[in-house]
Order: sequence, then structure tokens, then C-alpha cells
Amino acid sequence: MRRRKGKLTAAALTIALTTAALTACGGSTGKETTQTTSASESTTAKAEETTEAKGAESSGKYYAADATAKDIVEDAAKKGKVGNWGLGNEYEVQALLSKYGQETGFLSQAFDMDGFDDDSILLASAMTYNELGLVENSYQGGYGYGDSVKFIDMNDEGVAMLEDNIFTTKEFAKANPNTVKAFVRASMKGWEYACANPEEAAKIVFEAGSSVSSDHQAYMAEEVKKLVETDTKGNKVVDLGKLDDEALQQTLDLAKKYIKLNDSAAAEKLQTLTLDDFRDASYWTDAMSDATLGAPEKTDVSIQLKWLPQAQFMGYYVAAAKGYYKDAGLNVTITPGGGDIGETTAVNSGQVDFGVTWDANLIAANAGGMNLVAVSQVYQRSGLVLVYKVNK
Repeated sequence: MRRRKGKLTAAALTIALTTAALTACGGSTGKETTQTTSASESTTAKAEETTEAKGAESSGKYYAADATAKDIVEDAAKKGKVGNWGLGNEYEVQALLSKYGQETGFLSQAFDMDGFDDDSILLASAMTYNELGLVENSYQGGYGYGDSVKFIDMNDEGVAMLEDNIFTTKEFAKANPNTVKAFVRASMKGWEYACANPEEAAKIVFEAGSSVSSDHQAYMAEEVKKLVETDTKGNKVVDLGKLDDEALQQTLDLAKKYIKLNDSAAAEKLQTLTLDDFRDASYWTDAMSDATLGAPEKTDVSIQLKWLPQAQFMGYYVAAAKGYYKDAGLNVTITPGGGDIGETTAVNSGQVDFGVTWDANLIAANAGGMNLVAVSQVYQRSGLVLVYKVNK
């Protein structure tokens, strides 16, 4: 055991919001189709099994530092100790398990890293900008494992799905094209500044009402910067916010394979979706050009976040703090997420004008009957990893 119990994470709330969205559109995730078991059940069932991991030629019960991803995934899967939160966050993990010939069931992971800390989970899901920082670091809420942990990156494994985007409804975009372009231009200016000045961006978010400590906020800003400025193949992103069709197609292909919807009509529609059904790059293209944009049709607009203020959303807070939205002729209200608020439902119902969500959520929502469209892709690579301990 290391440190204090972890705290509720942003990913956890993301999951909750995803669930709300999918429920609202008449669908559900494939949770019931996965062979999930609780960490405690697994611990009991495996109590008499050896805990020495495959690939651990050196002494110790964890993994050798040079063990391959294949060996680690196979070993943890066979022991039933691969963890994920489910509720829409499991698709990449299932794709990775399939890649290495394993069943796609997983342990239901709690919204902290205690299961990883007490060895109930050998291979635990973590977002690079959140749970991984808590596992590695010793600041408030951290477990302090430092360099005694390593991780498997979904991008490196070819099973990455894109995450935070900017979306609205197709009706709103059609009726307010100049507003959409102005919002995207000002938001991406905020993201550009935030990535160039992550320490300052973290302070701006913290002062806006941070849900995490200032130390974790600073860590988060540095990691989010990597997701914005690097693509799934490790290349530097020059055009921030660009809708990368190759990465989006991979996301859609995996969504079709692993999203399970109870509603038969929604499930059937899911299999017919194309990129044109959930993204439109024309707004981003015009917004990022040097052309003068027309006057916004609607000047008072709002954006629904996935969770409370934190560096995951630093670009929007920086755009507001630096006056980029005001310069674009917009009065922007940033609405934090939390509780049972679902960003896709909030946007689709007109409660807010824009939202931030993962592309898999958008795909599932549209399959379920919503009419949403991504107008910019802020995160250019997946932030999901599977973290594991290594022998000393």
C-alpha cells in the first residue's frame, strides 16, 4: 500500500456524463455484454493463484521492466486483472484485448486507483493527465509510485479513439455559421496560448474554481498540452483543432465494433454511420483561415464541459481570461459539468450551444437519434493508458 485513497477523478465524471447521454438517446453501452466482475470478487477468486507475473524474470511479483505489451496484457487478462471504468470508456481496452487474442471482459474499476494500489488490478486504466499523475506523484491525492510504474499507450498499440472535441447541433451550425466559426477561432486561440504557457493556463483554471489541487492542475496542463499538440502517430500537430479523418475513421471503426446499443434501430444505424454523419470540417477550415469572419448571428453563447474546471478544459478558460471571445464579438458562458449532466443531451436539447465530448459519445448519440456535429477536434490523440507496476 502506498498513500491515501485517491479522489474522484475527471474520467469518472466523464463516464457518468456519457452514461446520461447514451441513456437519453435511447441507447446503452455494452456494459451488460462484457464479462465484468468486481475487483473484490476477482481478488477472492484469485486468492490462491500465484501473483507472480509473466515476464518477471527478475525477483518480484510484478512485471519486468522490459516485458512486452503482449506479455503483460496476456498475463493480466488471464488472471482477470485488467481494469476499466466501463460506461463507454472500455472500447479501447477491449480492442487491445482483442488484438492480443484475449476475451474482452474486464474488472469494473472504481473511480480511484485504490484497486491498483492494493493489487486487485494488475493493469489499470488511467488518463495520462489525471489518474496516471496521481499514481506517479506524491502530491496531494497521489500514490507516489514514481518510476516503479510503466504504462501501455493506446496510441502506440493502434487502438486509439479520439477524445475531447467541440460540437454543436447541425441545426445550430446551419443557422449560425459565423457564430460557430468565431467560437472555434477564439477557442483555438485560447488553446494555442494555453499550450504555449501551460503553467499560466493551470493558474487561470485554478482561479476559475479548480476541482483538483494546484500541483495536480499544473501536472494536468502539461499532459493535456501533449494531447493537443501530438497526433496518434506521435507527430507534432501544426494545425491545432484539425479534424483528422484518418484518426476519426479509426475511432468510428472501433465504435462500430465495440459500442453495444440495446435499441435495435440505434444499433442498426450505428453500423451505417460515416464521418459525414458526425463531423464537418468546413467551420474549422474557415475559422482558422486569415479571412475576416462575418458578424456572429448569435453573440451570447454557452459551452457545456464534461466536468468541473480543470486543465482538461484550459483552452476555454484562457480564451475567456485573455479576452479572445470578447474580441470575436461573443459573450461566452462556460458551464462546468458534474452530477447527472450529459453534454450531448444538454447541447441536443438546446440548453447550451456548444459542448465538449469524446467522439465515441457523439457517434453513439447520433446513432440513438441525436443530430450533433463535431466542428473542431481539440485532443489529437487518446489520453487512455493501462498502467502497471514493475519489479525493482
